[in-house]
Amino acid sequence: MKSEYIDIPLVKNEEKKRFEIEIDGHFAFIDYKAPSDKIALIHTETDPELAGKGAASAVVEKTLQYLDENNITLLPYCPYVFAYIKKYPEWKRIVSPKFDGYDKL
Repeated sequence: MKSEYIDIPLVKNEEKKRFEIEIDGHFAFIDYKAPSDKIALIHTETDPELAGKGAASAVVEKTLQYLDENNITLLPYCPYVFAYIKKYPEWKRIVSPKFDGYDKL
C-alpha cells in the first residue's frame, strides 16, 4: 500500500453494503454481501479521479486486514480481490476452503 493511504480509515458502509476509503472527496470501495458467517467481496471500484493511483489496492488491503482482525471468512468473488490474494498468498488464510476457486489461489 502506498504510504499516503496508510492513515486513511476504512469505513464499513452498511447502508451501501461496501467497504470504502475516501481520498480528497473521492472514493475507492468494495461492494459486499454477507451471507451467514462469511462475507463475499463482489466488486472493487474507484472514482475516476483515483484511477491508477493505488487506491483500489489500498482499499483491498485495508478490507482484508479488517476481515482478518474480526475473524471473518472471505469469499473473494471480485476478480480484483481474487488477483490481489493470488499476488499476496498470505491472505489465502482468510479465504473459505469451500470457495469455488480456492485451489487456484
